[in-house]
Amino acid sequence: MTTHTIGTRDEWIAARLELLKDEKELTRRSDELTQRRQELPWVRIDKEYRLTTDEGSASLADLFRGRSQLLVYHFMFGPDYKAGCPSCSSIADGFNGIAVHLANHDVAFGAVSRAPLEKLQAYKARMGWTFPWASSLDSDFNADFSVGFTQKQQREEGIEYNFRREPPVGAPVAEKNVQDRPLRGSETPVAQLAAATGTDAATYTRERPGVSAFVLEDGVVYHTYSAYSRGLDAVWGMYQWLDRAPKGRNEAGIWWRRHDEYPGS
Repeated sequence: MTTHTIGTRDEWIAARLELLKDEKELTRRSDELTQRRQELPWVRIDKEYRLTTDEGSASLADLFRGRSQLLVYHFMFGPDYKAGCPSCSSIADGFNGIAVHLANHDVAFGAVSRAPLEKLQAYKARMGWTFPWASSLDSDFNADFSVGFTQKQQREEGIEYNFRREPPVGAPVAEKNVQDRPLRGSETPVAQLAAATGTDAATYTRERPGVSAFVLEDGVVYHTYSAYSRGLDAVWGMYQWLDRAPKGRNEAGIWWRRHDEYPGS
């Protein structure tokens, strides 16, 4: 039997109207934050990044594909991964539908990962995705945008992620210490996610998720925005729906899978 409050339709309407006031305020606040994102100063990118795409070697400017704006999802798929991160994969399930609309609104969209292109292509085919996905292997791109780190940084120096400094985990990395660590801003155990990528927790956490935005003007690429960690909640489509479901996220550990791993898939 439910322990949730049961009420009349009139009581529901009254409570809903009260909630609506706060929802409208949240919407207005979100609009203000969107404006502030767009008002951030642009940072000129002078480094020549070379990435590998389905069409061959490409510069960052090439990823714009004739548009003036570029949105990049930093997908956790390191060189040693056997498969993409399950969390990133659930986010990426929503990319096919939006990419065509963005492309027709002067915004190029794509994912970038450090894994070799062949791995990305095979995984993309498995998942049935069609959005552009470039490999940044042998490039500083992931490091410069704070989503890819070396073993030395992880063990000895600490890493800079989500605009915070994380302390080093020690050398050699004590697996139980790393595995027991939750992801930043999450209760999810890292070890389970790492195992799903075919790696250990230390290797898994040398990659991090994020979103970055760029603009191309007069032949010059500028970095305009990046977000990480819980800053990605807004692009994780399933959570936007779950937050409107009667029981909300209703989570106890990792419940999601890659879409072809659910029973009956």
